[in-house]
Amino acid sequence: MYDVVLLTLAEGAGEACCGADTCATDTLRAPVRACMDALVAAGARVETVTAHDDKAIDAVLARFDGPARPDGLTWPDRDSKTRLVVATATDSQLRHVLRRLVRRYAPAPSRRPADLAGNRTVPDLPAVAVLPMGPASRDLVEQLGLPRDPAAVAAAVLDGPVKRLDLLRNDAGSVTLDGALIGGRADDKLLPWRGRVEVDDAVLSDGDDPVLACAVGNAAGYADLDGLPLLTGADPTSGQIEVAIAVPVVSRTLFGRAKPRVEVRRARGRAVAVLPRDEEIPFVDDGVAGTLTRKRSWWIEPGAWAVYTR
Repeated sequence: MYDVVLLTLAEGAGEACCGADTCATDTLRAPVRACMDALVAAGARVETVTAHDDKAIDAVLARFDGPARPDGLTWPDRDSKTRLVVATATDSQLRHVLRRLVRRYAPAPSRRPADLAGNRTVPDLPAVAVLPMGPASRDLVEQLGLPRDPAAVAAAVLDGPVKRLDLLRNDAGSVTLDGALIGGRADDKLLPWRGRVEVDDAVLSDGDDPVLACAVGNAAGYADLDGLPLLTGADPTSGQIEVAIAVPVVSRTLFGRAKPRVEVRRARGRAVAVLPRDEEIPFVDDGVAGTLTRKRSWWIEPGAWAVYTR
């Protein structure tokens, strides 16, 4: 039988964590207790860990280290008998755990081993089970069809299949599980910005067009904006990023009248680069807000992370 670590992130331990008062409620603790009870009833040895900082998260992830390698790299143990359940109130908390996994196991470019796939910069990361502690919404659990009920999560981590998923890495040192939306609002209106957007060799904007929004998708969390379909086929198992930009254009009717509309340009590829022409462009990445002030690139890591499913 497996050893199972049930990891919960405390206030301040991850990106965009819920507030301390919310995290401490019995409502959010109840799923953890229910999942633990189901695991114990099935015969698993369970340890619950509340991580207050990255050091505590890293200590849990170190349990998945494999045997020492001749090249000295820290690598995941493919035969580990320990399994991980991550209790999350937001997608950003799950992202933070995956970010720590990448930092632990990604080798430096100068130490790239021969047994690492040519289209990857990280090995196969250990699978995780996701225990959602928030209400049903358009989160990754729903998008991926993962179980929400604590007992079903327990069954998945012990007996369910593993589904490998694509991961986006970026040159700011972070990762993306779902996607990013670039652009901001004022008075509930989208603010046009300018920037060069390239997907592999395809140029969606050369930097001269006013862009209302740019969606970078690994999954479908940012598929539409105010009812406007942006991403039409984002799939975290496809090995490709889907990117879309919304550009305001003006066409003319048969009678010469101006007719404003929004044009959506789309492309798929292995990597996308956004080079802002404006000083600061707001964006949201897996629910975490920030601003772009210089070029940002995302690239796909096919099948790099994995979840226990049903």
